[in-house]
Amino acid sequence: MGVSRQQAAENRGAIVAAAEKLFRERGVDAVGLAELMKAAGFTQGGFYNHFKSKDALVAAVIDKAMTEGGETFDTLIEHARSAQLNPVRRRIEWYLSPEHRTDIEAGCALSGFAGDARRLGDAARATYVEGLAANLEQFAKVIEETEGVSEGSRRKAITLFSQMVGTLLLSRATADVDPVLADEILDTGRQHLFAAVDTPGEKRPGGHSRRK
Repeated sequence: MGVSRQQAAENRGAIVAAAEKLFRERGVDAVGLAELMKAAGFTQGGFYNHFKSKDALVAAVIDKAMTEGGETFDTLIEHARSAQLNPVRRRIEWYLSPEHRTDIEAGCALSGFAGDARRLGDAARATYVEGLAANLEQFAKVIEETEGVSEGSRRKAITLFSQMVGTLLLSRATADVDPVLADEILDTGRQHLFAAVDTPGEKRPGGHSRRK
């Protein structure tokens, strides 16, 4: 008997999920088809029933990760607003937290795949760039709504997010060897970014201004 469409979709999803875990842990180039299909519970021969190439799989993985990352961002912002917290500050707090640093398997895909991005195939790189562009646009909008000023919101989004990614990657890179240094990098980066958003007269959710 053939495989139903639903089962085929589930099988494809299992392959993408297994591949994402391995790619995030070890990098795209370090994972072969035989290993990732075994991790998904299938034989290597079944791979081409779902994907034309490894590059096509990588593009699917990046697309899934970017979509889920956008949803996580939306949820984080909504929770911050509901609690009358500064959503920009809350995002920095979450992004540069020890918990996010250790969550390599499901953390931000933009930082998680940053090291692989330039070596990916055309489709996967395009998906990565689209995800980055959408993230920056989303972040700029939140900054604009929070501060009540549209001018410079995109530049600020790019500056803040670039520093967030750099801080996270350096902290991750040193965490196993020198956890004290890793924490120092994370804490210093977080406090520096807090200072950049906690400015006098800053507009808070609900229209209230922060006073120093």
